Amino acid sequence: MTALQSESGVLAGDERMLIDGELVHTASGAKFDVINPATEEVAGQATDGTIADMERAVGAARRAFEETEWSRDVEFRHHCLMQLSDALEANKENLRRMVITEVGTPVSMTGGQIEMPLAEVGHWADYGKRFEYLVDTGLHDTGMGMARRSIQFDPIGVVGAITPWNSPLYLNVAETVPALMAGNAVVLKPAQLTPWSGSELVRIVAEHTDIPAGIFNVVVSNANEVGAALSADPRVDMVTFTGSTAVGRAILAAGAPTVKRVMLELGGKSAHIVLDDADFTTVLPGAAAMACAMSGQSCVLPSRILLPRSRYEEGLQIMKAAMEAMAVGDPWDPSMFQGPQISKVQQDKILGLIQTGISDGARLITGGGVPEGLSKGYYIQPTILADVDPDATVAQNEIFGPVLCVIPYDTEDEAIAIANNSIYGLSGQVSSADEGRAMNVALRMRTGSITVNGGGFFGLTSPFGGYKQSGLGRRNGEQGFEEYLEIKTIGLPAN
Repeated sequence: MTALQSESGVLAGDERMLIDGELVHTASGAKFDVINPATEEVAGQATDGTIADMERAVGAARRAFEETEWSRDVEFRHHCLMQLSDALEANKENLRRMVITEVGTPVSMTGGQIEMPLAEVGHWADYGKRFEYLVDTGLHDTGMGMARRSIQFDPIGVVGAITPWNSPLYLNVAETVPALMAGNAVVLKPAQLTPWSGSELVRIVAEHTDIPAGIFNVVVSNANEVGAALSADPRVDMVTFTGSTAVGRAILAAGAPTVKRVMLELGGKSAHIVLDDADFTTVLPGAAAMACAMSGQSCVLPSRILLPRSRYEEGLQIMKAAMEAMAVGDPWDPSMFQGPQISKVQQDKILGLIQTGISDGARLITGGGVPEGLSKGYYIQPTILADVDPDATVAQNEIFGPVLCVIPYDTEDEAIAIANNSIYGLSGQVSSADEGRAMNVALRMRTGSITVNGGGFFGLTSPFGGYKQSGLGRRNGEQGFEEYLEIKTIGLPAN
């Protein structure tokens, strides 16, 4: 089945995968269901690829990298990716309907799911075209005389990309397009719950671009073992992964025997330190909304709110009012802000963690269950847990749902210590009437990105990644592009 819009506006995505330039089903014909999380109904199907399919895809990528001119022809790469950029733009509204169907993202919130990845393609095509792959660094004293040196940036080879379900189209693009523009061959394994964001992407690649066979492959599968095979394959030079810290550890272990490069964007338990001089009526409604964006299914969202004890109850009431006013429901309704969780498993996990928090002594301020009138679909009420112990399960574990854990503090030093009391370090936030004061706090937080007084840190030109167990490497910016390149130093005679 190719992409078809139904009478309801729901899109049934392409069932196939792309291996060595061909859109194919798995040899056995096996398929698995794609569930619409807003309705709990089967929206369509995807081919259920196997380890054998993955082995073929990796073999095709290895051959294409070694035998084609892709790694050496920057102009051709730019040409192909601009074709992709144009084709994605032409298919934008179908892609939007597909993301709403398989992810449950409200139509009002699809900018990050659609417009952002589409902007990435042209950006990386142009950046890679301008990039200096051979840099003359001039004369240097070697200690044994003078020599000239050059630095060569080479593509790393075959890149395996394993992506999650929360922002599938965006991350499928973000983890593959810069790798392609850097001259690599790529094998993508998209998430089981959102296969169409991978299969639709490569249908467009196959039908609308001149990317050579084998350079971009996608293996769709409902089996975790298929992604594991990609991580362990010795023909793969690098693996990039976005997802849980537990899986990230397994990918590191799988890559160790061949010492392959691994880039990881993993979990987060980000803290928002609200200082006592902050404008609570401005800051806290936004903090509540952030917890519900993407149904709370984002690793960067500040899910721990640290409030000064002197204004604690005031802050709780402001966030309670904001949470209870949140528009939750049908993602096709433009007035909705929060949609469903991705699956029944995730819904049950989040509800269970809320109960764990209450059992451990947290005070339920609002939410905690399924919204009234939304028994069909995987919905959860926007929820606030107050008086959370900094060491409690809900303060330490990533809930990945619309749940705020609120923790009181007495001093700035205590707030910083609580914020840093985590295995994670992906993002954070500080709010204060005094920007200098907020900046001083931000500089002491052990995390890869910080928002100070609402300033956005994320962008294509800014490196993004985590401290501690939130990951390795950086996406975006100069550093993000160079993750996909090897560095060769060349010595030449001085004369």
